[in-house]
Amino acid sequence: MSPALTPAVYLTAVVLLGFAATLLRLPPLVGFLAAGFVLGACDVEHLGYVEVLGDLGVAVLLFTIGLKLDLRVLARREVIGTAVATTLVLGLASTALVGGLVACGLTADTVTPTGVACLGLALSFSSTVVVVKLLEERDDTRALYGRIAIGVLVVQDVLAVAYMTLAAGLTPSPWAAALVLLWPASRVLGRVLDRVSHGEMRTLFGIAMALLPGYLLFTLLGLDGDLGALLMGALLASHPAARELSASLFTIKELLLVSFFVSIGLDGSPGAGAVAVALALLGLLPLRALTYTVVVRVLGMRRRTCVLVGLAMTAYSEFALIVVAVAVRHGDLGEQWQAAACLALALSFVVSSVANRGPARLVRALTARIPHRCDHTLHPEEQPVDLAGVQTVVFGMGRVGRATYARLVADGESGVLGIDNDASKVERLGRAGLRVMEADATDQDFWERLDAVHATKAVLAMPEPGANLHVLEWLERSSFEGRVIAAARWDDEAAEMRRRGVDAVINAYDGLGAALAEAVEAVGARP
Repeated sequence: MSPALTPAVYLTAVVLLGFAATLLRLPPLVGFLAAGFVLGACDVEHLGYVEVLGDLGVAVLLFTIGLKLDLRVLARREVIGTAVATTLVLGLASTALVGGLVACGLTADTVTPTGVACLGLALSFSSTVVVVKLLEERDDTRALYGRIAIGVLVVQDVLAVAYMTLAAGLTPSPWAAALVLLWPASRVLGRVLDRVSHGEMRTLFGIAMALLPGYLLFTLLGLDGDLGALLMGALLASHPAARELSASLFTIKELLLVSFFVSIGLDGSPGAGAVAVALALLGLLPLRALTYTVVVRVLGMRRRTCVLVGLAMTAYSEFALIVVAVAVRHGDLGEQWQAAACLALALSFVVSSVANRGPARLVRALTARIPHRCDHTLHPEEQPVDLAGVQTVVFGMGRVGRATYARLVADGESGVLGIDNDASKVERLGRAGLRVMEADATDQDFWERLDAVHATKAVLAMPEPGANLHVLEWLERSSFEGRVIAAARWDDEAAEMRRRGVDAVINAYDGLGAALAEAVEAVGARP
């Protein structure tokens, strides 16, 4: 095949299999993984820059995680406790399973006791890429279960980085201590960000921060570059433009991560032994979900929160491939173990995608199997909220939601309640005197409490595309009989809402045009 055609073959495989995955109602990443395996099995030239782009995608992903990270969260009991307990339990379980398979003669390649222990550690972690993409699609990165999941992932990533640094025998440069200067430097960079124009310049600024003082600087000083990208994002997380900066990186991050998923499949075609081991490792997935669920429950969370964390954290971590690669280089594992880990990782992504595709019914079924506990024993953020007197509920307290809430209160409306799943926003608005509740629109308990107070109006003001339709589905499932007013960003979204019986639909751009026209009329002509 002509080298000039090779990129076209890669692109065709990625597009076709990604589209096939969406037709099967699976996330596109499943198709990207399949494209990697197909390309790896075929006689197609290996494009080295695919792995480079994938590594950049992970770095940018970790930078965006850092932008949303509150470092105080990592010290909380539900985060550090979950991370330590699950790593120990799943590490021992994975080591026992791999050791048992080897003892029974089911092996992918040569293996030493040290290699078995390395596999156990590698398989104890959960996938940062899969979990973060899942939370972003649901807009749950700031929900309680999302904060717990991300905090645990950060702790696991730090543990993985520490292991890889020790295993590689690398000694950090003496200059690594100077990295503490990044904290005061981030203040200066924040002032630079204030002067960076919106649009492509903010995107370039974000990429530069992730890859230069983040990834590259840490790598040059003998530390893991991914950790550097994460910490650089965390240092900028308190900046007012952090959320906008994260949003500006979304598209390019998604494109780079396509290369990451393709590169997983390109690592090598597994043999029969590797396939058998990978299938056996899938047997740990239910145990992984159960372990997270039980640990989070013991730490005082509600049943639903526990189940959501357990389902989200099911997939094996992409860091497992890096840990296994280190063991292969040291001769503790044969190369087919890397192929087995790669296939197990890919299959766990598929299982996780299916389990989390439409989790409402599964969450209800699993929640019903968990014993009740007294409300006063729950975590403070999980305590019941008094909804007495609520008449109008505003879903989404972004700019549109806050403006709606303020106008209703100014017009004398009583019993107005704002709903948002961003804890920091809820806390900030609560201090400002607004009646706001942190809740998830897919929480069955919330709808039961809302039904009990007989609210008469629901305002759907979620800013994320498709989120208002998602809330509308839950309104339709509940016994809510009041009127529904919704904001829509796109014509097809507005048409769907009207078709489903929404009482009033306001197109955001039409509403802006009307407001501008009113302003023009109010100002009048210049004298």
